[in-house]
Amino acid sequence: MNTPASPSDALRAALAGLLDGLPPKVATQAVERLIANYRGRTPTDAPVLRDRSDVAAYAAYRMPATFEAVCSALDAFAGAAPGWVPGSHVDVGGGTGAATWAVNAVWEGVRPVTVLDWAEPALALGREIAAANPELKGVEWQRSRIGAALKIESADLVTISYVLGELTDADRTSVVDAAAGAAQAVVVIEPGTPDGYLRVIEVRERLLSAGFHIAAPCPHSAACPIVPGEDWCHFSARVSRSSLHRRVKGGSLPYEDEKFSYVAATRFPVTPAPARVVRKPQIRKGQVLLDLCETVPSLRRETVTKRHGVLYRAARDADWGDVWPPVAEDGNQDPR
Repeated sequence: MNTPASPSDALRAALAGLLDGLPPKVATQAVERLIANYRGRTPTDAPVLRDRSDVAAYAAYRMPATFEAVCSALDAFAGAAPGWVPGSHVDVGGGTGAATWAVNAVWEGVRPVTVLDWAEPALALGREIAAANPELKGVEWQRSRIGAALKIESADLVTISYVLGELTDADRTSVVDAAAGAAQAVVVIEPGTPDGYLRVIEVRERLLSAGFHIAAPCPHSAACPIVPGEDWCHFSARVSRSSLHRRVKGGSLPYEDEKFSYVAATRFPVTPAPARVVRKPQIRKGQVLLDLCETVPSLRRETVTKRHGVLYRAARDADWGDVWPPVAEDGNQDPR
């Protein structure tokens, strides 16, 4: 009996043939332009993805990393809302559907899903890729201007991933307000850069003003303790590269680390983490240094040593973005 492929494996398989027949030079040029746009030089008056070549290059270059980043954010959100499953999903600026795949990976099953994007070539390719996942075959792919004119039907979950940087300030505000007015839960993911973090903080403040509760990554709904300009909150997701992915990106390593910033907020009560690891843990001889954001809005470094026993072993296994202290198998927090 064959075991069904995981969403991640199914996505990679669907991406494998995208560049067949596309001249390598064309793919390389498209990737270089997309990298420049991704780093913040995107015009705000036109879609980034213009044609099939652009979309194929984008999907090979960005989709695996976007998928893993969104999965990481959604996993943290799910940890704060155990038992909650979205009955419907709208993916704003969803392009080829990486966030749609990620939602399905975290909460399996068929649900009404609508992907909104202003680039028809991206929607067409997203529909093509989604055919590889039986639970995504019913997704609606709709062309829509992502800005002041955006209309979002009522949904349990609205995701907005890697799109706010393409918008004007006014359009960003309109998109976030539309999501807040339509959804029970909103998850926004941006690149893990200082600018991406600032956009996430703006979203966070706007959602709080609209009556939402912060589910993740923050352990609280108070002001962020990070001083703007001195640091920024971001996380990292490990992305396994396929041979196709390495070829398109010109890399030799079998993996890469995708840095991202995010916020997940809900209109219903949630149980945020008591603290979250906000930097890569530093493992030294006989001790682990953990940088934590805590429930009382503060940043603190905790030193866990061998004398802490089980907690020390957990600290050695802790990862950037994890809940601290770790959750035991019985669902309770391990004692400090």
